[in-house]
Amino acid sequence: MNYQDIVNQQRQFFNSNATKDVSFRIKQLKHLKKIIQNNEELLYSSIYADFKKSSFETYVTELSIIYHDIDLALVKIKKWAKKRKVSTGLANLPGKSYIIPEPYGTVLVIGAWNYPYQLSLCPAIAAIAAGCTIILKPSEIPSHTSSALTQLINQNFDPLFFRVVEGGVTETSNLLKIKFDKIFFTGSPSIGKIIYQAAAKHLTPVTLELGGKSPAIITKDVNIEMTAKRLVWAKFLNAGQTCIAPDYVMVESCIEDQLLTAIKNHVIKADYDVNHHNYTQIINTKNFDRLYNLIDQDKVYLGGNGNLKERTISPTILKDITFSDTIMQEEIFGPILPILSFDTIEEVISNIKTLPKPLSCYVFTRNKSVKNKILNEISFGGGAVNDAVMHFTEQSLPFGGVGNSGIGSYHGKYGFEAFSHYKGILQKPFWVELNLKYAPYTQKKLKWLKRIIG
Repeated sequence: MNYQDIVNQQRQFFNSNATKDVSFRIKQLKHLKKIIQNNEELLYSSIYADFKKSSFETYVTELSIIYHDIDLALVKIKKWAKKRKVSTGLANLPGKSYIIPEPYGTVLVIGAWNYPYQLSLCPAIAAIAAGCTIILKPSEIPSHTSSALTQLINQNFDPLFFRVVEGGVTETSNLLKIKFDKIFFTGSPSIGKIIYQAAAKHLTPVTLELGGKSPAIITKDVNIEMTAKRLVWAKFLNAGQTCIAPDYVMVESCIEDQLLTAIKNHVIKADYDVNHHNYTQIINTKNFDRLYNLIDQDKVYLGGNGNLKERTISPTILKDITFSDTIMQEEIFGPILPILSFDTIEEVISNIKTLPKPLSCYVFTRNKSVKNKILNEISFGGGAVNDAVMHFTEQSLPFGGVGNSGIGSYHGKYGFEAFSHYKGILQKPFWVELNLKYAPYTQKKLKWLKRIIG
């Protein structure tokens, strides 16, 4: 397959201006939604084959978000794409100024394996809404979902507009040799650096949705039962294979034992098991081995069991953890939750700042000053107060990282903006022109310029 030919053909189609018609974009979004709705069973069976994810969890964490993104774009796209008037300074009156959103062009979207439908199609939906042509490269790791996406898109869309390219490292590397007008990548920081370097060779703008060790900070004044309930759900959703899952917990020492008991009770109550359709497999043997080797059996409070044949690791809680432990040296991305205790908020902030900036941060507290101190002093992509993970579902919020956890953001209008260039225009009439800016330059003119410009 000649990827350069595909890109050239898509660019030629983009240059025909067909995608700049908002009605064209609306038609494509409606078409995509219908295709997904008509093939839900294929999507459910494919993802189950990859890591036994239930149809319930697939709908909640994948398809419902895709549908919501499409529906929001259909309602808002005309407003997002509209020329926007802005103010004009005295120096340019009687002119007018406005901003025109325009699509970047032909874009490459590289999806991730942990939520293979959502993290591939939601950026693509944003690109369609913005008016781009798209090459989508889904993760090859969940092979059945990659195949399903290829079937759905390539059999139902004009390849000049939207095409899926399957493959692994070799295919991705070959795609990255080509100049795109925008690259959107979701994955690990280590691969994000490779994407960024490849894009830099062509001065291609990027959005990088990466990860990191996202902390949950819990103070003594919380509702312990509700905190534990929300933490357990957020951590063990998708067996912890979620980029914004709480990676570790820092709890005020005086309530550590109470919190551990509450977490244990909620894990037991949930009864996580792939056969109960509320848990998933670890995606592959490589990740299973990595995760299982992170478990210090001497510090296991709950769980710690692994089944290589089934590729499952029981929900695991580790206690008496410090920042020097192996588990704290990398993002976990699995069903293991280390618990660390603290005595002062200053200690919390100082320790978190020794690590790269996380994608998310969760603060559980009733203390307003503590909340504000953490939100103001710790840099992170986004997060929540007294909850975890659910900020991802708010389309009014930008979602993205900072520093090691990512570049740029998307969701809702922020996704439209991620695939758009905002062209600033000043328009002036011919009938009047002040001579202040023209030679000869005089002190009198300078005096007037200072009055006008300030």
